[in-house]
Amino acid sequence: ACGFNLAGFVRPEGLDAVTQAGLRCLVIDGSVQVGDAEAQLDQAEIDKRVEALVKRVGDHKAVFGYYLRDEPSAGAFPGLGRWAAAFAKADPDALAYINLLPNYATTGQLGTPTYEEYLESFVRNVKPKFLSYDHYALMDDGSLRGGYFQNLEAMRKAALKHNLPFWNIVLSNAHFNYAEPTPAGFRFQAYTTLAYGARGISYFTYFTPNVGNYRLGPIDQFGNKTPTWDMLRNVNLQLHRLGPTYITLKSVNVFHHPNVPEGCSGMDTSRFVAALSGGDLLAGEFEDGDGNPFVLVVNKDLVK
Repeated sequence: ACGFNLAGFVRPEGLDAVTQAGLRCLVIDGSVQVGDAEAQLDQAEIDKRVEALVKRVGDHKAVFGYYLRDEPSAGAFPGLGRWAAAFAKADPDALAYINLLPNYATTGQLGTPTYEEYLESFVRNVKPKFLSYDHYALMDDGSLRGGYFQNLEAMRKAALKHNLPFWNIVLSNAHFNYAEPTPAGFRFQAYTTLAYGARGISYFTYFTPNVGNYRLGPIDQFGNKTPTWDMLRNVNLQLHRLGPTYITLKSVNVFHHPNVPEGCSGMDTSRFVAALSGGDLLAGEFEDGDGNPFVLVVNKDLVK
């Protein structure tokens, strides 16, 4: 009802409910959650655990993939590669879900000197079917966290280089010093992500966590819809309307005009646009299979 097509993360006993809701999902199970210890297991033990879970749920039509780990450092990548290979063998059509750190993580968290090396190490060691990361950037003072567009730049570059789709996890609740959800905030996060050629948008979270200062997730701590639910439904339905065309396109360029963030490109790189005016804008340029041009223009201003 809120416009989702994928749920995460669902325990095996919840799969029938996912099907009844018209969704598919990412399965989470303790036997295949890959912490630092599990990343060191030998291949025989990994295969045993993976094959047991796939035998249990792999034929269920709700299964889209399997959750392995969130925000690993590069030191875990070789082990995660063994787990991903085991899933690729046991259930070739499913995704092995691993979500990566944002570029505001420290080098200690990343386990590499640079963010670009972190992404390259992940692709080299894990051989993933897709890339996913989170970057929460809308702050409660109205500012945009530095590095937001640079993170999109890095993910787009890695995705194109390795011919992989990428997903961005954006924020759909308020906590810490992050802004409370607004329609403009949802549109900003969704459309800036699309302009960079992403193939998936995930949200943290649908259900509001019941500890800490989490608030205004689409469903509150008591199971009731908040105003955020309608905001999220609206932007998800917009994505569904654009999706059938959008997924046929290839990202060929992205630029900012007139204000170009550090590390990003300006309008001088444009392939299709001769002039652009009317605000602080971002433009994603695409081609379809016949070489026809498409342009997605995004207003980056959260107020105007």
